[in-house]
Amino acid sequence: MRENFLSFSLPLVGQEEIDEVIDALKSGWLTAGPKTRQFEQEFRTAFQTPSALALNSCTAGLHVALKALNIGPGDEVITTPMTFAASVNVIEHVGAKPVLVDVEPDTLNIQPDAVQRAITHATKAIIAVHYAGHPVELNALRSIASEYQLHLIEDAAHAVGAEFEGKPIGCGDNLTAFSFYATKNLTTGEGGMLTGSQELLDHARIVSLHGMSREAWSRYAAGGKWAYDIVEPGFKYNMTDIQAAIGLQQLRRFPKMQDRRRQIVEMYNEAFSRHSAFLTPVTRSHVTNAWHLYVLRLRAGELSIGRDQFIQEMTARKIGTSVHFIPIHMHSFYRDKYSYHPDDFPIANAAYQNMLSLPLSPSMSDQDVADVIEAVLDIRSQFGRRRAAA
Repeated sequence: MRENFLSFSLPLVGQEEIDEVIDALKSGWLTAGPKTRQFEQEFRTAFQTPSALALNSCTAGLHVALKALNIGPGDEVITTPMTFAASVNVIEHVGAKPVLVDVEPDTLNIQPDAVQRAITHATKAIIAVHYAGHPVELNALRSIASEYQLHLIEDAAHAVGAEFEGKPIGCGDNLTAFSFYATKNLTTGEGGMLTGSQELLDHARIVSLHGMSREAWSRYAAGGKWAYDIVEPGFKYNMTDIQAAIGLQQLRRFPKMQDRRRQIVEMYNEAFSRHSAFLTPVTRSHVTNAWHLYVLRLRAGELSIGRDQFIQEMTARKIGTSVHFIPIHMHSFYRDKYSYHPDDFPIANAAYQNMLSLPLSPSMSDQDVADVIEAVLDIRSQFGRRRAAA
């Protein structure tokens, strides 16, 4: 057994990030400034996005996206129950109604057919979440959005580096929000990026900084002008140069970090796919999975313990895990407000009962990976169903 506890998802941060942060501190620009603009430009180049707006979270990106698209009271937004609450909270924040539909059995992404069935005269947008780093079926959702004249917003919190049919997630003109939270594939500690057409991002940039007609950093730069106008009531959602400094160096190491994630996934798949007790994650042939999460599902009837005890056994073996996610309709606010029952979305509910996320980080050593595999297989050996001899 391990001597030290293996945290679920430690970021990989090196001296390069530290030096870049020190450079930002010495420059005198601590809030949004030149490093933030550089980060936006380099992110745009790296992932072929039309434009990019650096923010303090992916949640901010989704909120700004809804506001920039003038979605509000009386509107409905279709999304998935298999996501973190932020994806749906922002719909409530603008006064619109979230409409949940079930997910695909294999990818756990939103079902396009279910989206189409849920459309009403009040539907204004779809928020599609690229669950665990596996892209949604974008062609189908784009077709639905076009047919019904809906906005398509992509929640790409898990999907930095993912591709759909060879094109990076975020390369389209529609608004797409990325996360740089501490556990994400590319981190700035806290932070996010909103991408989309230049026209949409110009509006989003105003919404993201108090509704000011001028950016804060340009007001205080050499030759900047003090006068500004508030053109609409906006938010305080900007990224800082200290965060952007970390992001700049994370971008440089990103390809190697992704390679390491894929190596770990291959080791996990090799170890677990041969056992009937486990259902390993899928990747469809026309996508590149970002592998933000490795979600292992326990097959019903193959173990004498459930998911919760499985996690306890992992913890006892000093391996950190998590669950992604408690479906939205099972949280008390949404359950009570919309009278949801767990079985209203049976695929999401069934998956939730049997899933756990294993450690997946480029900071992990081969020994760390081996320890995770050993722990999982040891639990299977101890609690696997014994079949009677023929």
